[in-house]
Amino acid sequence: MSILPLHHRTRKRLAPYLFLSPFLLCFAVFLVYPLVRSVWMAFTQCYGPKATVFVGLGNFEYLLRDPMFWRAVLNTTVFAVGAVSIQLPLALGLALILNRPKLPGRNTLRFAFFIPHLVGQVFIAVIFALLYTPRYGLFNQTLHFLFGAGLETRWLTDASLVMPALILTATWMYTGFVMIYFLAALQAVDPQLYEAAQVDGANAGRRFLHVTLPGIQPVTVFVLVTSTIGAFKLFELPYILLSRTGGPKDAGLTIVMYLFQTGFEAGDLGYASAIGWALVFFVLTISLIQIRMTRTFREE
Repeated sequence: MSILPLHHRTRKRLAPYLFLSPFLLCFAVFLVYPLVRSVWMAFTQCYGPKATVFVGLGNFEYLLRDPMFWRAVLNTTVFAVGAVSIQLPLALGLALILNRPKLPGRNTLRFAFFIPHLVGQVFIAVIFALLYTPRYGLFNQTLHFLFGAGLETRWLTDASLVMPALILTATWMYTGFVMIYFLAALQAVDPQLYEAAQVDGANAGRRFLHVTLPGIQPVTVFVLVTSTIGAFKLFELPYILLSRTGGPKDAGLTIVMYLFQTGFEAGDLGYASAIGWALVFFVLTISLIQIRMTRTFREE
């Protein structure tokens, strides 16, 4: 039996909760309350605290027949598929090259490829808006130098070129970031596995297929899922590149941009909340499908 007085024992039991209380308070105020509030608002027509009307599933019913929303879904899906399909193989290729111990200046190259991610989407959007400028932009100048044409290419005002421009910009920004994950995964693969495979007569291609890919498979799944989630949350890049619009024929309109326009420009916070929860459903569904598919491939 403890000889400590009752108030000392009580204080000892409450001490951990006292230290946790600042975090729990912030977590409740800045995460739990907004989350619960957004669920409620998704079932209302809300233009402010004094202009809220409960509409039940009305927002979600309108969502299903809203052409602008489905246009944003299509654009975001195309961007996610295009960006992830390019970034992951490119990042893995760079990681394989920069993982060579005898490569001169590899630490400098690693930093050079990673640093675009530290700049931020807004600043990169401003830079690439200049690079995409017709006639004087670096991209058009390069196309003209290589192929003798392309000076008048309008990357950001031609509906057919807006999405390639966004994918190209995102690839430059995020490939180095994904490369770091692959570098860490490659360095964690047991070198003895490569030696054993080489003794068995496996060439470089077979070592890559049967040693490297299985060894980095958990990181690949993680990068695939997180990159897809990040692609579906795209907002700042097209918002700045396309001058706070969806671009020509709404070719660059994304789900989060449409949410922003609906909630903060049009003022319909209830419908914006419904768009947000629809995005959560899309991302959750796609993530579960990706995880399930990768588990199936691993079991086979």
